[in-house]
Amino acid sequence: REVSGMSADVFARRVAGCRIEGVGRHGKWLILELSPAASSQSAGAPAFLLAHLRMSGRLDVVSQAEAFTPHARVVWLLDGGWALRFDDARKFGRVCLTDRVSDVIGDLGPDALSVDLETFAARLTPKRGALKPILLDQTFVAGVGNIYADEALFVARLHPKRSAVTLSSEEVARLHQAICSVLSEAIAANGASFDWVYPGGNYQDHFKVYGRTGQPCSRCGYPIQRMVVAQRSTHFCAMCQH
Repeated sequence: REVSGMSADVFARRVAGCRIEGVGRHGKWLILELSPAASSQSAGAPAFLLAHLRMSGRLDVVSQAEAFTPHARVVWLLDGGWALRFDDARKFGRVCLTDRVSDVIGDLGPDALSVDLETFAARLTPKRGALKPILLDQTFVAGVGNIYADEALFVARLHPKRSAVTLSSEEVARLHQAICSVLSEAIAANGASFDWVYPGGNYQDHFKVYGRTGQPCSRCGYPIQRMVVAQRSTHFCAMCQH
């Protein structure tokens, strides 16, 4: 069920014999460029393998002996006795094979880690909605999830319900920098781990607001509060964020 847009059999036939030529990312999507197999009728035309890990997915290069775990949803057998394994305990992840990346991610906004300040400001300042749902909208910028929206807004000292249209240019720049720094720190920490499904991350040890309801703010000591914004759990400091 992880394979979207075609049957598993068609997917397997199309990727068999292909070579992984490059790996990239846009927002939450991983993008692998494939060169076709030598026997392919479409020799010379690359395909693209896209994977979205969702809540619990992970991609690991392992030995073929370790490839078929209870939660392995897609396994690519590689040369040299290796395998690329897509583990996904909660089964929310997706894998797509396409000839054009835009067919899968064409509706997404610019990547949150790559968008420059000028573009970010031009997309944000006309909006009249609250900041938190705007940041979660992947058509605005791609790659900011619920945890990282809360953390970035805290770093930028901006309230989650603040209307984007009221931000000064200095506040917009502060938010842009906060998103980049929070995402970079989270990646360096291998993300956040909450249970056995996704082990290995330690960014949860550095949360400033997320999941810290009632605990003192690291800046002012005021208790962190929780509310629901756009149907998402939202954590903030009422004293520091305006």
